[in-house]
Amino acid sequence: MTNAFTPPAGPGAYQTLSALVLGSSSPRRRELLGSLGLDFEVCPSNAAEPPPEPGEPPEAYARRMARTKTLDVSTLYPTATVLGADTIVVLPSEGGADAIVLGKPVDEADAVRMLTLLSGRAHQVITGCCLATADQAEPACFAVTTEVVMRASSREELAAYAATGECADKAGAYAIQGLGAFLVERLEGSYTNVVGLPVTHCANLLLARGIIAPRTCPSRT
Repeated sequence: MTNAFTPPAGPGAYQTLSALVLGSSSPRRRELLGSLGLDFEVCPSNAAEPPPEPGEPPEAYARRMARTKTLDVSTLYPTATVLGADTIVVLPSEGGADAIVLGKPVDEADAVRMLTLLSGRAHQVITGCCLATADQAEPACFAVTTEVVMRASSREELAAYAATGECADKAGAYAIQGLGAFLVERLEGSYTNVVGLPVTHCANLLLARGIIAPRTCPSRT
């Protein structure tokens, strides 16, 4: 599945200087990247998403998955720049146990289970990002972490939210930008990272690599 993306209304602050591909099927990432005003294509990765390896730190896992997805798509676009990402929700360990990494729920009951684990507690949202360019042998990968504190919600509230269906394709089974906004009490760090793409960090990397530039504004007389 490949398609071009039309930026939202308004030119945005940046312009694309060379071919750019977003290696993700997430409409949220597409909208966030598009908010910069960029022209790009969308080509979701078909790479498998295995669980973390034993003892693998969550940030390392997020970076590894982002790299895997990016390289999977870059084989189809060898002369373009490919940006890939992977978002996970991490519940810190208690009593010496390993941290719990939450991906996407398999069904409604699993969504309620995840939301119950998160309710009334702090967790981390980690998005691994990877940028592969034709002129660089190794892709640039990084991870951004945001601390999120959830309100204590009743099981009835969580079940009602899960029944909306919004949880289905969301890491941790909630969407801070959607119907699940009521679940979040506060956060520390990047909001867009929780949505699915740390826009500021991605823009900085794209600027540094010369893939994008501030849009040229017509002179005013």
